[in-house]
Amino acid sequence: MPLASTALPLGTVAPNFALLDTVSNQLVSLQDVASNKATVIMFLCNHCPYVRHILDDLVQVAREYQQLGVGFVGISPNDATHYPQDGPGQMRELAEEMGFPFPYLYDQTQQVARTYQAVCTPEFYVFDRNMRLAYHGQFDEARPKNDVPVTGRDLRQALDALLTGQPVAANQKPGIGCGIKWKTPQEAVD
Repeated sequence: MPLASTALPLGTVAPNFALLDTVSNQLVSLQDVASNKATVIMFLCNHCPYVRHILDDLVQVAREYQQLGVGFVGISPNDATHYPQDGPGQMRELAEEMGFPFPYLYDQTQQVARTYQAVCTPEFYVFDRNMRLAYHGQFDEARPKNDVPVTGRDLRQALDALLTGQPVAANQKPGIGCGIKWKTPQEAVD
């Protein structure tokens, strides 16, 4: 059953993080990926069909907008104990196979996802040059089996507005996808 993202208030300052990049095996922080133009923080995972459906186009959008100075980072918060396909090794394999042009970080404690109030994958957060939330929602209207072409339209519109100094549209549609696979409270402490 797909979940819709909740509304983190626009204008919220991006919460800091430092997580392991599954490809480089290095810690990557918010400061490492932040841009003075716009920064996209994406909650993704390997197995979700909603993520898989947009992945080719997402990689293309990231490459295109990185050339314009936009920062990108992907974060997977899923419980790899119960969903091993979302573990760091498989994340690295997917990032290399797809040629991710952005770090793909593993949120092992799930604290970053909780801080961002993320609830599903894929879920997109776009921060302006002051690291204030300007967009939170979907990549576009495409979903598995709905026959809508994948374009990245909603994410592109938010980025285009920020890059041209225009306000980002206030009518933002929530991300729709697989619910984040949360650890049980005891596992989160272990």
